Order: sequence, then structure tokens, then C-alpha cells
Amino acid sequence: MKYSSAIGRMDHIGIAVRSINQARKFYEDQLGARFLREFVHFSGDFKLGIFDLDGFCIELLEPINPDGFLAKFIERKGEGVHHITLQTPNLPQQCSRLEENGVRVVDKNFDRDTGGVDAFISPKSSHGVLIQLGENLGPLNNVPFWENE
Repeated sequence: MKYSSAIGRMDHIGIAVRSINQARKFYEDQLGARFLREFVHFSGDFKLGIFDLDGFCIELLEPINPDGFLAKFIERKGEGVHHITLQTPNLPQQCSRLEENGVRVVDKNFDRDTGGVDAFISPKSSHGVLIQLGENLGPLNNVPFWENE
């Protein structure tokens, strides 16, 4: 069944890199992106470098854990786009609707206590693109919830 309106607005793009420090120079010097912050994801598996490109967020993802998903992604595919993220209101309901229509939704996190409600549309359902759906993620404006602990 066709959905009558957009599921959400574009929030950010996640780019897998071997080194945030090495990639940072390109994004700042060549694209004019403004570096905002770098932090380790609460899982401990990877670091994030957050950049503002004229109001659009670019998230550079650097693996820490050599056996983690991000290191394996770079090993298989090389550096490059890892995911796009759509800011999606009413995420649990949207995920249910997608699944009812045969879309494979994975890694669902609806625990609002973690500060970010999100889920991913499998690349198998979205023509090769990993799509993160997020509710109240706000990477440009919010400090990650685990930095407040």
C-alpha cells in the first residue's frame, strides 16, 4: 500500500571512514563543514565525528572494535556512505506500518530512556541503502545521552 505523505525529513548522512582525523581535513577544507564534536558511541565500538554543513549534519564513523560491524563494513566495502537518517515522528507506528507492507525493519530501539528512538530499514528492502529512522535524534543540537551520565 502506498503511503500518502513523507515518512520524515532528512536528518543526516553517516559516512564510514578509517580515521576521522584524516577525513576531517577534507570535510573542513574542501567542503567548508564546521566540526562540532567527536565522541565514542556508548557501545564502545566506534567513534563519531559530527560536522555541520550549512545546517545539514554529516556524521563520520570510525571503527574502534576491529570485530565490530563498522570495521567489517569498511573491510567489505571500503570507506563511504554507511547510512542515511530520516527524522521520523511516531516511529513505532511507522515501523509497524512498514512491516505490514513487507519492509524489513531491523535493530529497533523504542526505549525513550536511551535518548534516541531509532530503527533501520534493511538494505534488502530499500535497494541497497541502509536507512535509519530516528525520532528526536537531533545530532546537530543535542549532546548524546551517554555523555550526560
